[in-house]
Amino acid sequence: MPLFDVVFEGGGAKGSAFVGALEVLKQEGHNTRRLVGTSAGAITATLVAAGYTPEELLTAVNEKQPSGKPRFAAFMDRPVKADFTREHMDNSETMKALQEIHLPFGREAIINLLLDSGIYAQLFSFVECGGFFAGVNFRTWFAEKLAARGISATDTLSSAFTKTGVDLSVVASDTHDVEMLVLNHRTAPDCPVVWAVRMSMSIPFVWQEVLWQEEWGQYCGRRKTGSTVVDGGVLSNFPIRLIDERIPEIMGDTDPDGALNLGLLLDESLAVSNTSDTAAAPLSLEHLRPVQRVSRLIDTMMGAPDNAEIRQHKAEICRLPVKGYGTTEFSMSDQRLAALVEGGREAMKAHLASRQDLGTRALAAAGV
Repeated sequence: MPLFDVVFEGGGAKGSAFVGALEVLKQEGHNTRRLVGTSAGAITATLVAAGYTPEELLTAVNEKQPSGKPRFAAFMDRPVKADFTREHMDNSETMKALQEIHLPFGREAIINLLLDSGIYAQLFSFVECGGFFAGVNFRTWFAEKLAARGISATDTLSSAFTKTGVDLSVVASDTHDVEMLVLNHRTAPDCPVVWAVRMSMSIPFVWQEVLWQEEWGQYCGRRKTGSTVVDGGVLSNFPIRLIDERIPEIMGDTDPDGALNLGLLLDESLAVSNTSDTAAAPLSLEHLRPVQRVSRLIDTMMGAPDNAEIRQHKAEICRLPVKGYGTTEFSMSDQRLAALVEGGREAMKAHLASRQDLGTRALAAAGV
C-alpha cells in the first residue's frame, strides 16, 4: 500500500471530521509519512504523530466533563485574574482610562475589582491579550494526551521527533514579523510541542495570542523572542504546497515524490448527512455580541486562503462535509458530533474510490 503525506486543514471544532476520515484510511491499509496541520489540523496531526489511532482519537473527541458537557467545550475557558500579570494591568487600556478621569487613588483596586467579573475579565483579555479565552484548559488537555504517549509537556519539537520518528510540521502566523511559521524539528527545534500547537490554534480574538519565549530558541536561525503568534489559518489554513514542493530549509531533503499527497479539507459547501445544515447558534458564550460577531468573521476568514493550491491539487484532496458547523462549536450535541465523524468516513471512502490507481502510482513513485 502507498504512503501518504497528509495535510490537515484548520477549522476548530469542525476538525472532528478528521477522525472518521483517518479511520477509513487505516481500515484500507494506508499509512502516513509526513504530517502537516494548521489549527485543529495541527492538533490532529500531532496526536497522530504521537501514536494515536483513529479509534483513540474518537474516544478523545467524545470525552465528557463531570457535568456531562463535551470536554472540548472547556477549551472556551474564561480567563481569571491570576492569568494577568502586573504588567498587563499597569499598561492596560483600563488603567489609561482611569488616569484620564483623574481618579486621585484606587486605580489598582478598581482594576482588581473589575477583573473579579467573568465578563469583564473576558473583555480585558480581548483588549490586552488578543482573545476572549485563556486557552489554559486546552494546554492541560493536550499535555495530558501527549503524556499518555510518552511526550512530556517540556518535550520540544526536536525531542519529540527523536521519540516518534515522525516528520511533523504545524503552521502558525507571526503577526510581528508578518510571516507564516512552519514549526518542526528543523525550523524550531527548541519550541515545546504543546506551545507549538497552542500557537497554531490561537484563532484571533477567540484565544489569547502567544508571545514567543526566549527559551523556545530561534526559528530558522532567527530570533523570535517577543513575537506575537496566532492561528496559522490567518496566512495558510491548508498549506498543501509544503508536501508538494521541495523546500529544503523548511521541510528538509525528503523527496516529495516518495509518497502520495493527501489533503483533508473541511468543506463548508458540503452538507453533513443525518443532521440539519442550518448553522448552530454562534458560540453560545454568555451571549456576548462581540464574540458572536468575531465568530462569523472567523468562519469567513478561515475559508478564504489557499484557493489556488486547492484548485491545483483537486484530485488529491478529500473534501470533508462540514456545512452548518461552526469553527467554535465545541459544545455540539452527541448526535451532531456523530454525524460529523460519519461524514468524514463517507468522504474518505469516496475519495479512495476515486484514486483506484494508488498502487500503480505508488510503484511509479518508488521507481519500480
